[in-house]
Amino acid sequence: MSSNSLPRPTTPAGRDALAALLENPSGAVVAVDFDGTLAPIVADPEQARAHPDAVPALAALAPRVASVAVITGRPAGVAVRYGGFAGVPGLDHLVVLGHYGAERWDAATSEVRAAPEHPGVTVVRAELPGVLERAGAWPGTWIEEKGRAVAVHTRRATDPQAAFDALTGPLTDLATRHGLVVEPGRMVLELRPPGMDKGQALLEHVRETGARAVLYAGDDLGDLPAFAAVEKLRADGVPGLLVCSGSDEVQALAARADLTLQGPAEVVAFFAALAEHVTPA
Repeated sequence: MSSNSLPRPTTPAGRDALAALLENPSGAVVAVDFDGTLAPIVADPEQARAHPDAVPALAALAPRVASVAVITGRPAGVAVRYGGFAGVPGLDHLVVLGHYGAERWDAATSEVRAAPEHPGVTVVRAELPGVLERAGAWPGTWIEEKGRAVAVHTRRATDPQAAFDALTGPLTDLATRHGLVVEPGRMVLELRPPGMDKGQALLEHVRETGARAVLYAGDDLGDLPAFAAVEKLRADGVPGLLVCSGSDEVQALAARADLTLQGPAEVVAFFAALAEHVTPA
């Protein structure tokens, strides 16, 4: 993708949404997932960092739209650090909705606001090692502490898919006993409170900003609720563009997307090109 070209969405709804965004950028929300969309997927999530061109692209785009929102399952503060979003000129309109909206960081204030933690997370955190031990030996499987949620990764297991399949049932049972849900992803099973998803976070942000057009970019199963939210907004008359950060592991998003880009490098290039095609808000 050249610096001054915009890829053409493959669907009529996507083309209409892109046209609406270009025509009235000051009324548009651009929302994006972090891992796999702004940041390449890595074996160790603690080593994930935004693509080197992500911050310049977002800093160019943010002043030209109503809001840029990074929506992630990570704690908001972690996403801010790994993204390098703090103290960047041009990012005053950036917000990070962490823990699927339970936490919010605003670039304008550099403050994090958070809702109370679900009590079930504390219990699940304590019981999880025993549940994994009883489910069988899966070397390489490990637990990620996410504050308001906890995740089990199988990507580094000898047989990642077999470990994922074997653990889905026991982890679902554990989550259900304590009022949580299991969200599957790319070789990861996340246990978190119900009602926490990217779709709800996106809908609330769109309503808050009064957006008249929306773009959402994501790469994983956890982004499906956000895709559904954009489809709901379309039904309500708000144009929406669905962008998939392409992955051979997750076909469900690509099947519903208006535009598929090949990973964070192309997503970031798209945002940079978008910034060139809109006038400041």
